[in-house]
Amino acid sequence: MKIRIIAPGKIKEKWLKDGIAEYSKRLSGYAEVEITEVPDSPDSIPEAEGIRREGEAILSKISDKDLVWVMDLHGKEVTSEELSEYLIEDMEKGGAKITVVIGGSCGISDEVRKRASRKIAFGNITLTHQMTRLVLMEQLYRGFKIARGEKYHK
Repeated sequence: MKIRIIAPGKIKEKWLKDGIAEYSKRLSGYAEVEITEVPDSPDSIPEAEGIRREGEAILSKISDKDLVWVMDLHGKEVTSEELSEYLIEDMEKGGAKITVVIGGSCGISDEVRKRASRKIAFGNITLTHQMTRLVLMEQLYRGFKIARGEKYHK
């Protein structure tokens, strides 16, 4: 099984890097996780232009046959159990591969949203795109644990 996460920008904070590395290690028993970073747009350009550029960069990393999830504030709010169900269901549909897209600090382009099989929200809160990576990694790990009936989920 393979999960590819596409996100703009690099993680700079050590504590976030450490958390992502920890969950990457934990996930390695369930799936290969690959993080693909695309350039994030500078604050010096108009927001709409930044979203467009990031969207183009993200779409250039997605093939026609990729099964795509988009982390989107306007997506469906899911429980950990639902995310686990989607994970297993879509791994079967997608040939054991899912691509998850996280938008940049200004959001995600409509073109990327249209490409998604699922639009998922972690609630009505706004998370930084860097923090979303960490929460996503933890929820993917939790999802595999739930699917296998293993202890972790409470």
